[in-house]
Amino acid sequence: MNRVTKRNVLGVLVDATDYADATEQVVSAAHERRPLALTALAVHGVMTGVLDPAHNARLNSFDVVTPDGQPVRWALNLLHGAGLTDRVYGPELTLRVLARFADAGLPVYLYGSTEETLGRLIPQLERMFPALKIAGVEASKFRAVQPGEDREIADRIRSSGARLVLVGLGCPRQEVFAYAMRPLLDMPLMAVGAAFDYHAGLLRRPPAWMQRAGLEWFWRLGLEPKRLWKRYVVLNPAYLARLAAQKTGVWKARPPAPATAHPGDFAV
Repeated sequence: MNRVTKRNVLGVLVDATDYADATEQVVSAAHERRPLALTALAVHGVMTGVLDPAHNARLNSFDVVTPDGQPVRWALNLLHGAGLTDRVYGPELTLRVLARFADAGLPVYLYGSTEETLGRLIPQLERMFPALKIAGVEASKFRAVQPGEDREIADRIRSSGARLVLVGLGCPRQEVFAYAMRPLLDMPLMAVGAAFDYHAGLLRRPPAWMQRAGLEWFWRLGLEPKRLWKRYVVLNPAYLARLAAQKTGVWKARPPAPATAHPGDFAV
């Protein structure tokens, strides 16, 4: 797929893209040593932007925003006739990107999650991609960044020799992190959501038919009801209502202008 313009989904600019195009954009940025921020948004990610104008502007500054969930893909097709036949799911995109990086000998840096998760993730990635070079690993500290710490993190990543940073901090922390770090690094950053947990074997993937039907949220709700009930029970109906309003013209859903990053304003 050739690169296309971003499309307005409830005021959040989402790319009508596919796996091949999204992967190529990340690999090209790594080879060219230029910054690129990518995230994959499901309904929760889109609604986080809708309900927080500052975060919406932040998301609209990302170079690539893929339709992680089927309902986001459906919205692109419904509102803009995008003709997408598949979503671009964060965990799957992660594997495709890592395969290319392993083949090219480009090192990667893993940032986020817990020491336990990373300890289980690394052997799994090494099993799937024996040639993969992991330049560095850094677990989340689960706190606000300290003055000057953003540049210290960037220095550690650059000195590791990494050409890609995978960020697994969860939505919206990972997008805030990638947005803030983008001006400090000459490499792509991918906010990969639950990919660390899935590929570490800590979360079970739903059956393929549930993924195709857009019911992955129902699967996740069954696995983590206490943590995720509000995300899905409240935000899913709100998403559908706003989607209908945008489609009928009742709501214009004007995208805010992309924001400019302010160093030191994120969590680590």
